[in-house]
Amino acid sequence: ESLDVDAHDVFDHDPDLYGKMVRYPLEVLAIFDIVLMDLVARMEPLFEKHIQTRIYNLKSSICLRNLNPSDIEKMVSIKGMIIRCSSVIPELKEAVFRCLVCGFYSEPVMVDRGRVTEPHICQKEQCKASNSMTLVHNRCRFADKQIIKLQETPDEIPEGGTPHTVSVLMHDKLVDAGKPGDRVEITGIYRAMSIRIGPSQRTVKSIFKTYIDCLHIKKTDKSRLHIEDSMDTDNTNASKSSEDGHVTDKIDKLKELSKLPDIYDRLTRSLAPNIWELDDVKRGLLCQLFGGNALRLPSGANFRGDINILLVGDPGTSKSQLLQYMHKLSPRGIYTSGRGSSAVGLTAYVAKDPETGETVLESGALVLSDKGVCCIDEFDKMSDNARSMLHEVMEQQTVSIAKAGIIASLNARTSVLACANPSESRYNPRLSVIDNIHLPPTLLSRFDLIYLILDKADEQTDRRLAKHIVSLHFENPEVVEHQVLDLSTLVAYISYSRKYIHPKLSDEAAEELTRGYVAMRQRGNNPGSRKKVITATARQIESLIRLSEALARMRFSEVVGVRDVTEAFRLLEVAMQQSATDHATGTIDMDLIMTGVSSSERQRRDNLVAAIRDLVMEKMQLAGPSMRMAEVKKPYLSVHVVCPDTIAICPLS
Repeated sequence: ESLDVDAHDVFDHDPDLYGKMVRYPLEVLAIFDIVLMDLVARMEPLFEKHIQTRIYNLKSSICLRNLNPSDIEKMVSIKGMIIRCSSVIPELKEAVFRCLVCGFYSEPVMVDRGRVTEPHICQKEQCKASNSMTLVHNRCRFADKQIIKLQETPDEIPEGGTPHTVSVLMHDKLVDAGKPGDRVEITGIYRAMSIRIGPSQRTVKSIFKTYIDCLHIKKTDKSRLHIEDSMDTDNTNASKSSEDGHVTDKIDKLKELSKLPDIYDRLTRSLAPNIWELDDVKRGLLCQLFGGNALRLPSGANFRGDINILLVGDPGTSKSQLLQYMHKLSPRGIYTSGRGSSAVGLTAYVAKDPETGETVLESGALVLSDKGVCCIDEFDKMSDNARSMLHEVMEQQTVSIAKAGIIASLNARTSVLACANPSESRYNPRLSVIDNIHLPPTLLSRFDLIYLILDKADEQTDRRLAKHIVSLHFENPEVVEHQVLDLSTLVAYISYSRKYIHPKLSDEAAEELTRGYVAMRQRGNNPGSRKKVITATARQIESLIRLSEALARMRFSEVVGVRDVTEAFRLLEVAMQQSATDHATGTIDMDLIMTGVSSSERQRRDNLVAAIRDLVMEKMQLAGPSMRMAEVKKPYLSVHVVCPDTIAICPLS
């Protein structure tokens, strides 16, 4: 058992005691444990468990790179991100030996700093045999131990520096208190350990290995979602009950907010308020933060609840700023760039554990952002090998690894927010999205929403945008709207909704979804064409369900209503009108996203091939088995039907 003690309370009681506790933690904590056991013995005489004191919340936190030899054997508090967790290791605490001659069992021998002192002779008076003792494992006492690797957070890294790491030892109840990707604050004792020159030699090196013996761990960075005050490291009931009143008041305020009729618009204005307009894009990003419900059927089929969004547009349209804002706000958010990301860096890679020498899997960006949002900038500049790893992640939400003797499937239940620039720097409206950014259709179809953010020249729009940007640099900026939620309230609102609100489709909403989907499909029936245009696919109705559930969560509603479905259709159509519109016909054609070629373009190509085939067959019947390419091109060049290069590549069979 353990008791958490706030270091600020120790300082308020006796500053001198606090100073001794930080400088000589081993001695002072041992005294704390003795006093605590005496108090417990007076209140509960039959209580036999050992209670350990865990100190947290030191007055000052030290930067990880500032740890130096003067801090050894002192209590320190550091912040960072967990990048690796080892498996649980059994650590020997008490050893029991048995004599091979007479079978006598020795008294338990305490382990001192990893050293086990084996008795040289049997302790039985009648035996006294020398070098006859052997370790009995099933009578020894073991404790759980885990080694985690802590890395500096990006805001603590100086200009031009690389992140520093430190090993942290977790014991007993602290094991598995954190997982890779968590940002934590650790209170512990900074210690040094000697390193032997060889495994069979007693000589040690002059350079010591340092690590932190963890006393307490808690999550930090309250500006992110899904953050709790502690990581369930046995906080006392008294400390929990003292916070119940405050938490209840906070929840009541959030529920009052959810009942406001304009809560949807208010949340939209509160998301990235420094970015001007882009309201529909912000609404889509809000849906991504709230998310839908993941569905697991008894048959084993899984349907993801996370929403994937792609932002495409001209340079200077705030795409990267939106990504940075979502990264800072989202739970377990990871920000990476397409140019600097490899396939293994995104998923997982095999490395050798320096502690045990075993081959282990290191988590990549997508695995570290499990149950969060992975923001990928410069998506169009990512290598094809790295981009191919996203297919499984964005639909099945797993990462399958089979390398170096390790076969595993890792969870990557993450929402992907990607940002891409056109290949020619400026978006060409005469080309499709796929032709502009050169992404494979199989990957593009996995995005629920694709937004085009274009820089269009308009005097009134430009003037309002310039005023907004200039106002951000005033000494007295423009007064922020009263109806904008502050960041902490927005974080609490989304966190509560994701954790406690799980809406289900009502009968009316389900019928509206079916009716709307059929209506979208009916738009593809063109009376003048023999072929049907695909205006919606099964993936679109799954996207609509996820968007509807996210919109219901914004109102703290357990039931998805018709108005949620209507708004989901509107959001999807806004995105599709921008990204999936065939400019030749002015209609939505999902073939642009699914295959990269619109139905009308495919029809024109088929007509061209048929016309050329008829022409060639007619000419060859009159002029013989061969004809010049110029004769084939001439009829079409005269009426400007098609570029001559197109004729050269058209298949005639």
